[in-house]
Amino acid sequence: MSNDNLLNVSNLSIHFLLEEGTVRAVNDLNFYLKSGETIGLVGETGAGKTTTALGIMRLVQSPPGVYVSGSIEFDGQNLLTASEAEMRKVRGSKVAMIFQDPMTTLNPVMTVLDQIVEVILLHENISKASAREKAVVMLDKVGIREDRVNEYPHQFSGGMRQRVGIAIALACNPALLISDEPTTALDVTIQAQVLELMKELKTELNTSMIMITHDLGIVAEICDKVAIMYAGSVVEFADKYELFKNAKHPYTEGLFNSLPDIYSDVESLKPIKGLMPDPMDLPKGCPFHPRCEKALPECSTTVPKNLDLGNGHYVKCLLYSGEEGKAQDKKPDWIDGFVDNTQSSDNSQEGK
Repeated sequence: MSNDNLLNVSNLSIHFLLEEGTVRAVNDLNFYLKSGETIGLVGETGAGKTTTALGIMRLVQSPPGVYVSGSIEFDGQNLLTASEAEMRKVRGSKVAMIFQDPMTTLNPVMTVLDQIVEVILLHENISKASAREKAVVMLDKVGIREDRVNEYPHQFSGGMRQRVGIAIALACNPALLISDEPTTALDVTIQAQVLELMKELKTELNTSMIMITHDLGIVAEICDKVAIMYAGSVVEFADKYELFKNAKHPYTEGLFNSLPDIYSDVESLKPIKGLMPDPMDLPKGCPFHPRCEKALPECSTTVPKNLDLGNGHYVKCLLYSGEEGKAQDKKPDWIDGFVDNTQSSDNSQEGK
């Protein structure tokens, strides 16, 4: 991993020490992000995506949360060794987060304008009048008219509340924006509007972004790189186009196989068998081996290492530690068209 990355997450492990046992939420997690890029953290519920995001923000509640090992280097600073005073300067101004449910993250007794003003005054040395002017401009950027800035969160729809959340997160022009499934509670039409807004603002403000999602369609539309998470670890990491056309890990292949394919005449989709393992009782060896159709005998005893396949493509799988890794499974034809169409769409947007 290059030292010029904006964010380096290396060998990160975060556990929760409970009376019932230890919840191993994040385990030996690795990924990196360059300035201006967007990475998608993809995986099933319980994969550790949100814990990873909270870990980067140093918002994991302790106790019971414990940073067991690893490092989180942001812009040359290790956030795990930073003091709480230093982290307060980082949160909001350098690293900001958009949460899933805007109704529970917005203050119900403050106007949306005052909530943004509060963030700006906390991180910038300007007058309250200047902060209000900046907040009005920021709300206008996300589509909220000036005549509504003095209203309260309950007076807005879910989509508009999420726009307020985006405005708060971007108010101080952070270098990194973490977006935790921001469209989960919204209907499909509003989802598309919010995602398009985030793309536009990211480009305009030159902000890097971590998009947490389980939707590969969102990944294809927004992300540059993809980190596939399973049982608290990144099992595959690659450029978006490389991953969609040449996925290696059996779990990644399973995610693609569970998507609808309009070019195939099949009666049902092919889901991944079984369930995500209990983080309090992870399987020995590779955590995916009980569900894996390609599992080798050693998969039940040996923890796979993070293998570099070249061109920034990493995978944690014993299939690629020897001769077995030379074989490549052919992907459905529709994946090439899906990714190529996305790339064409991105290029057309750049030409506008």
